[in-house]
Amino acid sequence: MDSLISAAAQALAGGDPLGALNRVALRDDPPALALRGIAMARLGDVIRAKALLRRAARGFGPKAAMARARCAVAEAEIALAARDLSWPTKALAEARTTLEQHGDRANAAYARSLEIRRMVLVGHLDEAERGLADLDPAPLQPAARTIYELIVAGLALRRLQTKAARSALERASRTAHRTRSPELHAEIERAATTLSAPAARLTRDGEDHLLQLDEVEALFRSDMLILDACRLSIRQGSQIVPLARRPVLFALARRLVEKSPDGVPRAELIAHAFRGKDADESHRARLRVEIGRLRHLLRGLAEVNATKDGFALRPGGNRDVVVLAPPVEDENAPVLACLADGEAWSSSGLAVALGESQRTVQRALESLASSGKVQSFGRGRAQRWTCTVVTEFATALLLPAWSSLD
Repeated sequence: MDSLISAAAQALAGGDPLGALNRVALRDDPPALALRGIAMARLGDVIRAKALLRRAARGFGPKAAMARARCAVAEAEIALAARDLSWPTKALAEARTTLEQHGDRANAAYARSLEIRRMVLVGHLDEAERGLADLDPAPLQPAARTIYELIVAGLALRRLQTKAARSALERASRTAHRTRSPELHAEIERAATTLSAPAARLTRDGEDHLLQLDEVEALFRSDMLILDACRLSIRQGSQIVPLARRPVLFALARRLVEKSPDGVPRAELIAHAFRGKDADESHRARLRVEIGRLRHLLRGLAEVNATKDGFALRPGGNRDVVVLAPPVEDENAPVLACLADGEAWSSSGLAVALGESQRTVQRALESLASSGKVQSFGRGRAQRWTCTVVTEFATALLLPAWSSLD
């Protein structure tokens, strides 16, 4: 490695992308192209960065397998930072295998951490947890070790393990001091604020209370029957009934829980769940069918009994019944929750993370943009979306967590 390449690499490691570019900006050899790509990514030009890294990989040729693998890892890192979650994970896995075979344990471990971070972003929490258990962070350099601790913290927040999240953020902060990366410090601060910000609104006996994440964690450990309007489920202790894909049953359950132990008239249930202004016999027949389905799902947790003019929900064991909802309810709250991480997302990345079609996400973004809650920049495939204001509440309960609910 010549002196300019070495100096540029040191500048990048020290958080100085402009200094790195000053040394290699006019060079077109593969190592210089790779360093230029990484520097351009640090400066925010993702499109140019990807092109430079691909040129570098082609320039290294098939015989320089390890160099090509490092370029693939750098490209995956850029895609992840740009929230382009549709990049080919198979290419990253192949690059990791190549690095392991050539003894580059540090970059192989970092590649694996990128794979795990993507799992967390798309809500595959069980898979991410297994990946972290198998990953040895010892070879990671300080910046990569900080990112590793942020992944641990992010997974703990999704799991509502606030003590573990706080410990991971403290370790991340200590490790970040050994780097000179303002981006890492900013990400740690954003994650830390979620532990003290309101995370949910608890409704009990007609009164509302704001809860932080540790209070929500304690609530989930209690024996209360909880209608979770954040993750669209009903839970009591370790028993969870997911209703995210059954909106009618969730609407019925919420109205019954809100009025429990009193009954809810049939006309009110029909209007709330079916959006039917005038209940006719077909509405009443459908209501009976949906109530039967809800009874089946809640077996062992609560009973749904017919009353003179409607239905009433009564939990088993005389438990308390509460509703847990976001501090501010918005039909597009999951999209806002993803954007609240401060990164610029593509609509395709949001679609992958939320498990929705890209058109559904685009409609949500257009609605949020018309109300001034989000904004976009760029065009076509380069278009990215960000929040226009800082979210004043924690969004961990609104983020995808498919493996813990399905």
